[in-house]
Amino acid sequence: MEADRMDENEWSYHGEGNKSLVVCHTQRCVVLRFLKFLPNRSKTAEEVYQHLQKILDFGKHVMKQFLGENYVHHGEVVKLPLDFLKPLCLRVQSERPESRCEKEMDVSGYAMCLPNLTRLQTFPFIEHRPIFCIEIKPKCGFIPTSPHITKEIKKKVCRFCMHQHLKVAKGKWKRISKYCPLDLFSGNKRRMHFALMSLLQESQNNLKVFKNGELIYGCRDDQEHQSDLNELAHHLKPFFFPTNGLVNGPQSTMNILKELIQVLTNTLLTTSADSGRSESFKSVPIPQSRNYCESGHVCTELLRINKHKIETAGLPKGSILYKTLQAQMLDMLDIEGLYPLYKRVEKYLEECPEERSTLLLDGPYDETFFEKLKDLSTDDNGSVEYAVTKIQQYRVAMTAKDCSIMIALSPTMQEDCYDQRSVIKTARSSFKYSVSILDLDLKPYESIPHQYKRDSKIVSHYLNHEEAAPSPIFKETEDCTLLLHKVTH
Repeated sequence: MEADRMDENEWSYHGEGNKSLVVCHTQRCVVLRFLKFLPNRSKTAEEVYQHLQKILDFGKHVMKQFLGENYVHHGEVVKLPLDFLKPLCLRVQSERPESRCEKEMDVSGYAMCLPNLTRLQTFPFIEHRPIFCIEIKPKCGFIPTSPHITKEIKKKVCRFCMHQHLKVAKGKWKRISKYCPLDLFSGNKRRMHFALMSLLQESQNNLKVFKNGELIYGCRDDQEHQSDLNELAHHLKPFFFPTNGLVNGPQSTMNILKELIQVLTNTLLTTSADSGRSESFKSVPIPQSRNYCESGHVCTELLRINKHKIETAGLPKGSILYKTLQAQMLDMLDIEGLYPLYKRVEKYLEECPEERSTLLLDGPYDETFFEKLKDLSTDDNGSVEYAVTKIQQYRVAMTAKDCSIMIALSPTMQEDCYDQRSVIKTARSSFKYSVSILDLDLKPYESIPHQYKRDSKIVSHYLNHEEAAPSPIFKETEDCTLLLHKVTH
């Protein structure tokens, strides 16, 4: 990237989260990621550079080792001229959602340059063909079993489903989503299909769809905005039914969405030969005694039909969901077991503040940091070293619980001669695909007290309102076809 030839008119607003804002190049397959700060809380250019460099190092030396380099794109920190940054900031301001404007885009001079993950990463030479990309934020895919848990409900209902009740009560969302992460992570195609359909029907901020790099479906931070599934199906129809003009009428939307869901499911279950270095870890055992959530809609219905049978196929070991789940399960103690260890470290730092750098709480995120994550023992010997190891594992797990999976798809032609391992097929069409993961910033050490308080708040609210919550069992009029019909390959 030639910094001295930067033109703000070649960049457009792409999206933002709580801590960063992203702009994309209108022609090239790259984005710039800027930090965001509250007014009068900005950092110096050097502090911003160090912050971005730590994000890059963590992705490169830690998460890439867990998830594999095919999935993780860590980018580079770039220095940008102020005469480009200030007009760019003004240019994107009008496109930002009002609810995000509390914080300002950093214009100190540094940003992270990354590939545009809404585009195909492995086959850039077919960029002239239409591409759509689905971004899924799967959230935590397991029920905790830690002996430190004080509320038994946490061993029966997943965090996502409990949190939904609090979010609706606060007015963040209008309805409780039927999506449950345990269905997506089950490896069972019927449950995965139901989970993906639930995300499409109530996307919240857990699913977005891009077409040629532009957001066409998903949360836009606008509560009144009702995304139109019919419009989405209209966008997708040429991808799945390129020559079939018979797909019209009331069933058209559902047929197209089912095709999309089949492609997404097959892609999520595809294995990659690139295992990173997670193989050097002893796998965290996935508990089979509780592979469903008692609040989950799909499993409630299955239990109603057959009380003793909850199907689970398990995830293929090389799949992106398996790798993500393994990283999530580094949270072996739950926040209730982790918080006393945090207080142990805080007490130690009060007495020996000069030891903070030795404990690697602020990095560097390098080979040494990665190696320290390998100790999966939960036998507490009372030491600060044990506490720090569990804290670092928890931070990595929380990062994996909040990441996003990007699945980019582009239709193939009959004359294309690709390696069939990189092609996903349905009965009607086939796609080149690439899978990437983003939002891999390490969760801050300082956020642990907040996580502890929020966990207590979520659980207390759920317990206090559980009896008033509507039963998740399906009504007779609801469409359960994805759930109950055999999936054809």
